[in-house]
Amino acid sequence: MKRVEARYTLKDSQLFKSQVLAWSQQFESVIWLDSNQHHEKYTQHEAVLAFGENSYLESDFPNAFKKLKNYQSQINDYIFGYLSYDLKNDLEDLVSENKDHLHFPDLYFFQPQKLLFISGHTITFKYLEPFAKEIEKDFKEISNFLLIRKKKNNSQSNIQLRIDKETYLKKVGHILENIHHGDLYEATFCQEFYSENTLIDPVKVYQNLNAISKAPFATFLKLKDRYLLSASPERYLKKLGQKVISQPIKGTAKRSNSIPEDIKLKQALQKDPKERAENIMIVDLVRNDLSRISVKGSTEVEELCAIYSFEQVHQMISTISTQTRMGMHPVDILKNTFPMGSMTGAPKIAAMKIIEKEEESKRGLYSGSVGYFTPSGDFDFNVIIRSILYNQSKKYVSFSVGSAITSLAIPENELEECLLKAKAMQQVLI
Repeated sequence: MKRVEARYTLKDSQLFKSQVLAWSQQFESVIWLDSNQHHEKYTQHEAVLAFGENSYLESDFPNAFKKLKNYQSQINDYIFGYLSYDLKNDLEDLVSENKDHLHFPDLYFFQPQKLLFISGHTITFKYLEPFAKEIEKDFKEISNFLLIRKKKNNSQSNIQLRIDKETYLKKVGHILENIHHGDLYEATFCQEFYSENTLIDPVKVYQNLNAISKAPFATFLKLKDRYLLSASPERYLKKLGQKVISQPIKGTAKRSNSIPEDIKLKQALQKDPKERAENIMIVDLVRNDLSRISVKGSTEVEELCAIYSFEQVHQMISTISTQTRMGMHPVDILKNTFPMGSMTGAPKIAAMKIIEKEEESKRGLYSGSVGYFTPSGDFDFNVIIRSILYNQSKKYVSFSVGSAITSLAIPENELEECLLKAKAMQQVLI
C-alpha cells in the first residue's frame, strides 16, 4: 500500500509540536519521537509522530523475534514499536520471575495509517493512500487545536522505593562478591520507584519531563491505557544502509549552575577511572555483539568515552559502527545485539542472570527500546531510560534507575548515582 506525501510550512514549530501531541490522544496507538534539536551526526528527523493502526503485531517473548521478522518482511512499510527487556528470554535460557505491575506486552509494533515528520519549519505528512484525503483536514485541525494550559500536574503521587537503602547496599555487595569471584566483570543493577492509586495527565507529565531534560531520544508512547514518557539520552542501534551504529552510555555526573564548577565536574567525569572502565567494558561488549552481523574488520570505535552535556547531567558516550554482511535481515541485527550491553553487563548472560536474582521488579519496557523500521529496512532504536511508565487502568506509576557495578564500585556512591538519575522523574511527579 502506497503512502501519499504532502508538505506544509509551520509558523511556530514548537507550538505545533505541542498541538500535534495533544491532538493525537484521540487515537489508541501513538508513538512520538523528538530529538529536541540535538543535531548530532546521525540525526535524521527532528520529530516523528506515528498514529492509527493499519495493522499490528503484539507478542510475549516466545518466538517474538521470529514473529517480528515475518511481520516486518510482509508489511514492507514503516512500522513503529518497542522491544521490552524481557525479550532476552527468547534469545537465551533466561527467565523473568520478578513482579510485573505494569503489564505491557513484551513486544509491540504497528504499521501507522498516518505519519508526520517535522524538520525545522517544515512538516511532511505521509499517509497511507486510503487516508490521504484527510491530510489537509488533519493539518487544519492540529493547527487550530486549542491547548489547555495547566499550571500544575493533576498527579497525587506518593513515590516509594521498591528496595530500601539497607537492602540496596546489601544487594550491591552481593554483586561485588560475584565480580570478585570472577563470575562477571560488570552488571547494571536497577531499582524501581513506584506510586500506587495514582492518576496523572500523561501528556502534561511528558511535556514537563521533556522541558527539563531536552533529551535527544525523547519518546511519548500510548498503547490504549498504557504509557511511556521518556527523556532518554541514549541510542541503542541505528541502521543506515549497510552501516550500523551503537552509542552506549556509561558514566554520569551531575551539572552545576556555576560554569567553572560545571566544567570541573565534566573534566572529572572524563578522567574518572571507574567511569572509563565501565564505558570501555561495554564498548568491548558491543563490538563483540556487532561481530555476529558485521563484515570482518569493519567495526570501528568512532568516539571513545566522549562527554556530552544535557540539561540535568553530563554523560560519557562512545560511538561504535560497523558494516553488516550482505543479505542480513534488519530484525536479525537487533536479535544478535539485544538486550543492549549498557543495560546488562559483561559477560552479558552471566550479568542478566545476576540482575534477575537481585532486582525485585520485572523490567519490562524499562531498559528495552522504542523505535521504527523504514520501508527500505533501515531502523533507529533508543534505550528506554530516564522514563516514566504508567498503567492508567491500574493507576500505577513506575520509573526505574540503575548503575553499573564493577570491581571499583562503592555501594553508597552507586545509590547516589541512582538518586541523581531519578531526580527529573521525581520532579515532574511530585
